[in-house]
Amino acid sequence: MTATVSLLLPALAICLSIVALLALRSPPKYVILRRFGFTRGSSRPSTPTLEKQPLPKPLASYISNLVTAFPPSQRDKLKELAPSLSLAQQKVLGNLSFTQTTFERSLLRLEEDYNHADDSKFVHSGFSVREIKVLGDFPDYSILSGVPMPNPYLDFDIDKARPRPYKERIAQRKDLYAKHGPAVLQWLPGSELACKELMEMVIQFVCARYPNYFVLSEDKLRLENKILGIGTNIREQHPLLVLLEHIPEDFAITLRDPDNGYYVLRAGVICSAQGWNLGSKMGLKLHEIHGPVPDYKEKMQFSMDRFFSKMPTNKPIQRGSWSPEIDQPLYMPPGDPHGSYRHSQDESITRSRLHLRVDWQTLRRAPLSGSIVFNFKALFTPIEELRDEAYVPSLLLKVLRYGKENLKVYKNTWHTEHITIPTLEEYELEQKELGLVGKDWDVQTLDESPWFPQWEEKWHSQQGF
Repeated sequence: MTATVSLLLPALAICLSIVALLALRSPPKYVILRRFGFTRGSSRPSTPTLEKQPLPKPLASYISNLVTAFPPSQRDKLKELAPSLSLAQQKVLGNLSFTQTTFERSLLRLEEDYNHADDSKFVHSGFSVREIKVLGDFPDYSILSGVPMPNPYLDFDIDKARPRPYKERIAQRKDLYAKHGPAVLQWLPGSELACKELMEMVIQFVCARYPNYFVLSEDKLRLENKILGIGTNIREQHPLLVLLEHIPEDFAITLRDPDNGYYVLRAGVICSAQGWNLGSKMGLKLHEIHGPVPDYKEKMQFSMDRFFSKMPTNKPIQRGSWSPEIDQPLYMPPGDPHGSYRHSQDESITRSRLHLRVDWQTLRRAPLSGSIVFNFKALFTPIEELRDEAYVPSLLLKVLRYGKENLKVYKNTWHTEHITIPTLEEYELEQKELGLVGKDWDVQTLDESPWFPQWEEKWHSQQGF
């Protein structure tokens, strides 16, 4: 919820980094930032910094009670927003008194549409249906969430930004939806508010960050996209379809089930899944979604459920998840022909076809619906690109040689190791001979991780400024 997409393939997507939107900062300066885990980047015109949160440590199960656990409420923001409302809206808003007992007894059901619910009912965020309706379309989400809006990037040139294929990625994603339908995009009852809120937050972000390319009409009905040369009436189609048409990144929306406190996948658009698809995960709880992830049940399930129950709106998380890939497969569900590459070490594959795929991910709670949105974009970096990036080949080599075996199996590193490892060894030796890396360097996380020396010069030259 990432801004980050690759998914983001699109130039704009790149820099357009909704991931950043959904997360912490403006578009990352360089893909290496996304390659090895959490980062705290900065951008050329800067976006306000937000604190990066580590994943929580496991807690003893006996202290957990998800049914009575709720996220911190942003109800205090109503008073801050009230002066911007019309007198009629302020009158309808009325008394802002709140009691926890009434709130917990009046929660919307998981499948209940707020549009048709009694105004006295509450979303688990702590806002009543009446209050949400009074706020209307496009309330100031920076105030509601506590996440500042980005500074405008007036000098952004999509023709120079990397990665560049924004239009191609948008077209690819729309084609995937046309072919696969609910396997890549769908929503379940009860997700109406969360989908609307997500769309509005994303539109607010891109219009603020890229005002030369995205414009929302004064009546808040029409989004103009100057990159694609199109305009969209955002109330004539589902919010996720609006995102599909303009934003080359993936979004998965989870909602709290009031019966048990677990977060459940209820809506999303995911066109870059590998080994799974959205259709196979819809309606599942968090731990059911992550069933194939190594060590998740044993080491992460409880702490993640607990974390989701308490996650605040103003502390988004961002991280990178990597895997080696032959070519640039974006959407690869079970049974996809490209998956056959993972069953053998094909000697005919050359290093020019090898890429390091990084899914630049964000996790963020939306303030009104209380939904937690997982957002990501896929970036593909050619292995050959690492040749002049000091220390990076050595770092990746160490992961491939000494990483946990079950994690390497999960990431399918084996099918490329016969090319990747010799290539990285060659680059490592070359960097040492050139003095870019000390010959006795003890391979470890860089002091300025994830930055490598001279990254900025390389980035600027590739960006054209």
